[in-house]
Parts: sequence; structure tokens; C-alpha cells
Amino acid sequence: MAQQKVKLTRKSDFLVDMVLCGGFFAFMYSLLQSHVPSNDPQMIMLWSAGAAACMTGVFWLASWMFRMVMRYQRVLDARK
Repeated sequence: MAQQKVKLTRKSDFLVDMVLCGGFFAFMYSLLQSHVPSNDPQMIMLWSAGAAACMTGVFWLASWMFRMVMRYQRVLDARK
């Protein structure tokens, strides 16, 4: 018996990811501004945005992996 191919991604996932990651970036950017050891406003913006971008990338990977594992587990539970 041939196995059915399960589609684990949806088109709406990308919109949800953009909204979540945009919000996370804004939150981390505002949080990190007070931790930059500089008095120059441009350097504060640069380094807080750079750090927030890296953290947002990790957040995106973690949320994507969580979503895929959760959907795959639902598929496995449905087959039982």
C-alpha cells in the first residue's frame, strides 16, 4: 500500500512567521538598546539591530522546527 504524502507547510505559515518575527525583532531591539555600551545613537541603533537580527533568526528557526515537529506528531497520532 502506498503511503500518502503529507503536506506539513501552508501558505499562511509565511505570513504568521513574518508577523511573529517582526514582533520579536521589535521587542528585542527595544530591549537591547539599553545594553549597548555607547553614547552614540547611531552605534546604539546599529548594534542593537544587529543583535536583534541574529536572535530573530534563531527565533524563526526554533518556531519553524517546533511547528513542523508538532504537525508531524499529529500525523503520526492520526495514523494509529
